[in-house]
Amino acid sequence: MKAVSNRVGLILIGDELLSGQRQDKHMANVIVALKARGMTLAWVRMVADEREALLTTFRETQQTHEIVMSFGGIGATPDDLTRQCAAEAFGLKLFRHPQAVALIERQFGDKAYPQRIRMAELPDGCTLIPNPINNVPGFKVAHHHFVPGFPKMAEPMIEWVLDTHYRHLQTPNPDVEQRWELCNVLESDLIPMMEQLLETFPAVRLSSLPSTERSRVIDFGLKGQPQAVNDAGEWFELQMQAQAISCHRQAS
Repeated sequence: MKAVSNRVGLILIGDELLSGQRQDKHMANVIVALKARGMTLAWVRMVADEREALLTTFRETQQTHEIVMSFGGIGATPDDLTRQCAAEAFGLKLFRHPQAVALIERQFGDKAYPQRIRMAELPDGCTLIPNPINNVPGFKVAHHHFVPGFPKMAEPMIEWVLDTHYRHLQTPNPDVEQRWELCNVLESDLIPMMEQLLETFPAVRLSSLPSTERSRVIDFGLKGQPQAVNDAGEWFELQMQAQAISCHRQAS
């Protein structure tokens, strides 16, 4: 299925992530890159280095409309199963990609053999993703993009993917967000107002986060295109005034 939206899904691969041995840094980096391009993060999956789990994940995410970024598992060690599982999930064979071979040989010389060269065994028909750090490429199959698990390498590779393959999905007018702190009110009392707001301003998304530390305090937000958010924000503030609810705009 072809990606048709400017939304992105992430697949984070690694037993060390699930065990807590290592903390993920990719999501934060991707969010920054997407915001700069007017794109949004739709979902995140964290998957172990297990063949069946990877196959299931790649087969399911093929059915999405989002751009998919997969991090980790494309190395040469026995626990790195992403290349093989991606090929199988997409019904492709692994082959030794000649351009990837040349890049790895250029980087490592004779030391590319016999182990590092395995990283050139990629799904047939894939497109390479350049790696500016050590020249070992990632690869693209359909709307899936596979890069290393090292954030220093992955970050520029993902930015290259977005600007090379998906510039047409970027927008010069990204969404904005306005937030308010509401005091002395229960979230349940605001539900009718929230329903009316979404009906009146369908282009706007809202969020409501009651404080876990302060009683009857809510962090309320509106997100969308600037004009829509401004219009909805003015309407919302009038509603709060009419209901005598303490409402303080938070700094952006």
